[in-house]
Amino acid sequence: MKRIAADSDTDPSLKDAVPPAVDHCQARLTLGFADDNGTTRMIERSHFGPLRVQKPLYPEGIQICHAIVVHPPGGVVGGDELAIAARVGDNAHALLTTPGAAKWYKANGRYSKQNVRLEVEADASLEWLPQEAIFFNAAEVRLDHAVSLGIDATYIGCEILCFGRTASGESFNTGRIAQRTSIRRDGKLIWFEQGMLIGGSAAMQSPLGLADKTVCATLIAAGKPVSPACINAIRADAAATMAQLGSFGVTQLKSVLVARYLGDSSETARQLMMRVWQNLRPELMNRAAVVPRIWNT
Repeated sequence: MKRIAADSDTDPSLKDAVPPAVDHCQARLTLGFADDNGTTRMIERSHFGPLRVQKPLYPEGIQICHAIVVHPPGGVVGGDELAIAARVGDNAHALLTTPGAAKWYKANGRYSKQNVRLEVEADASLEWLPQEAIFFNAAEVRLDHAVSLGIDATYIGCEILCFGRTASGESFNTGRIAQRTSIRRDGKLIWFEQGMLIGGSAAMQSPLGLADKTVCATLIAAGKPVSPACINAIRADAAATMAQLGSFGVTQLKSVLVARYLGDSSETARQLMMRVWQNLRPELMNRAAVVPRIWNT
């Protein structure tokens, strides 16, 4: 997934970046999508604070509604809280992405938080594909992501996390990132993981943690089981994309598939996760993966 704004690996403007001088803010965004005789329409779009979607987009035709979630300040400071909720009704299909990287600034004595709540009803599909998150040194962040799936609903979600601004020689030496992800189908928990990474801790270097790498990416797909041929194609594409720069794995557990990357390049992570998505989408959603135009801007 090609990013268009600040990239910790390539954008020199981040080298001397500092948090904007703004008050702590709470921002909420609530979206609703519904099927209207084969057209997915955005039926709800309410917001509070600096978090919004400008308009629904249909680059693939009327059956899939794309929404670009915009956070105008461009960065999150300690004490800020972002909440995103989306509901996709029966038979509808929505794709949510962002226009650029999320920047989580150095803490000021308070945690910054993001809560995402996604509900996908019967026979509906939702793709959550934000661009990467860059955690500045000493950031204190809590991320909570919860997905609820109905009967035969399909979900693909991806997160790319970058620890420190490596282009400016910055490491993630202090601070902490807490993350929790859960997926339920018909109320039954089918996926759960949580963890906390403390800057400068042994987990940063441990092979059971980041193994001294600075970028990790996770793509989770929940739907029908993926064929062995598709998984083999994902692994072959990954080997060609990475060129031995980092490590990659893909695992299927019943109706949940998880792909992970660990390395030092956000660009490699984007390309790799995009290739995974391009292989999975036709398999799970019977649609070719059309790259959102915003990723190429």
